[in-house]
Amino acid sequence: MKVIMWHNPRCSKSRQTLQLLQDKGIEPEIVKYLETPPSVEELREVIGLLGFSSARELMRRKEKEYKELGLDDPSKTEDELIAAMVAHPRLIERPVVIVENGGGKRAALGRPPENVLALFD
Repeated sequence: MKVIMWHNPRCSKSRQTLQLLQDKGIEPEIVKYLETPPSVEELREVIGLLGFSSARELMRRKEKEYKELGLDDPSKTEDELIAAMVAHPRLIERPVVIVENGGGKRAALGRPPENVLALFD
């Protein structure tokens, strides 16, 4: 089993999620997504794994970039929203935990951190 965590060490929810995993004996591969943003393809995959119907559900809508880039405009396409997250990774909600197991993948958003525990049931 491979566990990947999109992590922002400055975020309390991200730190709490990491601690929760470590307390369960799980050492995830840490991806500091602000330094190494996910690709368009990775974002599309994770949005699907999370069961979100729109990229907007994975966006931090209170970030200044969200308003500055006009992302609150409902006419923005999925491609435009995803491109904005790649260019401005601060817009990506965190933390995201991805589990690869037996050829399948699952993901959870650690808000609240306990959400990620369902990946290990």
